[in-house]
Amino acid sequence: MGEPGTTKFQTDLRRHLRQRGVERNLIRIICEISEASKYIINSIRTGDLGVAGTSNLYGEEQLALDVLSDRILQKRLKNSGVCASMVSEENNDIIRFECGGGDCYSVAYDPLDGSSLVDVNLAVGTIISIYKGDNVLLRGREQVAAMYILYGPRTTLVYSTGDGVHEFGMNQLMEYTLVQENVTIDGVGGIYSPGGQRNLYTSGTEKYVLSLEESGHKLRYSGGFVPDINQILMKGRGIFMYPHLKGRPQGKLRLLYELNPMAFLVEQAGGAASNGLMPILDIEPDGIEMCAPVFIGCCEDVATAEKFIAEESV
Repeated sequence: MGEPGTTKFQTDLRRHLRQRGVERNLIRIICEISEASKYIINSIRTGDLGVAGTSNLYGEEQLALDVLSDRILQKRLKNSGVCASMVSEENNDIIRFECGGGDCYSVAYDPLDGSSLVDVNLAVGTIISIYKGDNVLLRGREQVAAMYILYGPRTTLVYSTGDGVHEFGMNQLMEYTLVQENVTIDGVGGIYSPGGQRNLYTSGTEKYVLSLEESGHKLRYSGGFVPDINQILMKGRGIFMYPHLKGRPQGKLRLLYELNPMAFLVEQAGGAASNGLMPILDIEPDGIEMCAPVFIGCCEDVATAEKFIAEESV
């Protein structure tokens, strides 16, 4: 990181994307999403915290903020003219658009991950996965970009187009300016963020968690996927897990909207992401509703999780 006032701190998101040689229409998609986040921030600060009276494709009751955030993003993507299709955790179907000239892209997103935390004033975020062409039902390895926006004490945007992971902060003019380039994760970490009920962990996962505690890992869990992954990336260490559970072998988190984009970012930073048996980015999606267990963070910690699960066969 440089000092305030240096050129590095004056580089805005669009300029940075151009300097990295990102394709023009992909820049447009990323910048449209960054613009949408400004309206989502305002909705979080001033919007209705109640329920919307509807449910998503998982049967979960939607909050008014979920629905509004989804509409904001959908409108920006449609108006970009370069989005061929999009799918959201809040919709039951893939939505297709007319795409103009040049390269077109498809986007899968969670408009407001952790929205149930807003009423108690905890950090939440938007998660984005981007593919070239008109198909989002691809392995995560096929992503051309991934990003998230974290709405916390500061609003930050983290993105990768396959050339490292870069962090931007929103300034007083609501512009995203560069904070740091090439964020990296160490091989092994000292913190862990465990999702799911521990009494439902399988024997392999339980033994793994015990090994983390015995090695001195400290529990740091916010209840939000975006802030917990941001913690790992920005501290450069740690592991997040939402494992397979007794009675819920596929875990809880969604492959398209949550796991693929975060796995892409973490791998780009030098970390790893696994379902306990194979890399998240190599999983073939069987539908937009697919879920998977996840162990994501430092490479050595993820490899150790896979070892315990293989030894116990669960």
